[in-house]
Amino acid sequence: MPRSLYTILTFARINTRRFFRDRLAMFFGILFPLIFLFVFGGIFGNSSGASFRVALINQSKSEFATKFVDSLNANDALKIETSHKTLDQAREKMVHSQLDATIVLPENFGDVDPVTHLPSGQAKVYYTQNTQTSGQTLTTVLEGGLKGTNASLTRVQDPFTVKGEQLSAHSLTSFDYTFAGLLGFSLMGLGIFGPVNVFPELKKQGILRRLSTTTLKVWQYFCSMAISQTLVGLVSISVMFAVALSVFHLKIVGNVALLVVFLVFAIVEILGIGLAIGGWARNERQAAPLSNIVTFPMMFLSGTFFPRFMMPEWLQGVSNYLPLTPVIDGIRYIVNEGYGLTQLGPQLALMAVWTIVIYIIAFRVFRWE
Repeated sequence: MPRSLYTILTFARINTRRFFRDRLAMFFGILFPLIFLFVFGGIFGNSSGASFRVALINQSKSEFATKFVDSLNANDALKIETSHKTLDQAREKMVHSQLDATIVLPENFGDVDPVTHLPSGQAKVYYTQNTQTSGQTLTTVLEGGLKGTNASLTRVQDPFTVKGEQLSAHSLTSFDYTFAGLLGFSLMGLGIFGPVNVFPELKKQGILRRLSTTTLKVWQYFCSMAISQTLVGLVSISVMFAVALSVFHLKIVGNVALLVVFLVFAIVEILGIGLAIGGWARNERQAAPLSNIVTFPMMFLSGTFFPRFMMPEWLQGVSNYLPLTPVIDGIRYIVNEGYGLTQLGPQLALMAVWTIVIYIIAFRVFRWE
């Protein structure tokens, strides 16, 4: 075995052992991302869609009103509360965000019209300013339900209609979409905060200074760090995938082998940022603020926790070129859309450019003490 390769593998083994012997490093590298996984999985893991907390005040005694109330209770999207007798009681809860809206069926709701001999009426939806979106959505839902009832009663054919057609054969939950961002957050933590926390400590103890007196080269040390962090990263990612598949029923559409290769490339890219910051900083006081300056924009602008399509267009244009953005987009395309290698060209090209730039900077700013 060539001496340089032996040196790299030796230090890779040392770095890997150091990680698994450090309880704090294991917590932030493996357990901490799992906490976020359970938090966001609890929020987005329910694929049944939105639900509304609604107070129902039925003032009508008609047969149609009774059937209408039964249909509302059977709707999984509505959590009906019938304990409120007056609108004032319901308003009090809406003001305190304990209810999204209130449905009132007036006394004449469902009464048969003497001329048309058909039941009629107007259901009223009340909401406050802080529940405006939920109230308007609920109004649209009720209008859609009553439209079908109206069509069955009047037998009038609409001249213009709308037909929905599903383009994608894959049915994804909100968690399936969010998981890529959580995976990117885990990679960022391992790749950046790992070296940022380790290097200043090694400099403080004088370990790196003693290594500089040996034949060890900077590129060899970086390669050993890349190997060890890749191994640690794959372990952390495997744990996250195991939990996501078993607990939150993650759907993987794409090729698993391609995903592993892509993740290795992503780990190496993000690690370069940690090597640059940790290699430059002399102590924790320099490393901590600089790492926060670098990670916070990526955390909030690369689609880690919030979809980028919700941002203004100019901000989306800026976030497209952040180092973490092609990583999260690539993971999402492979896992959720089943993209192949050729379809990931833009993401791989941007990651390659960032990898070259970052490692050039890391080599130039690295110092042994």
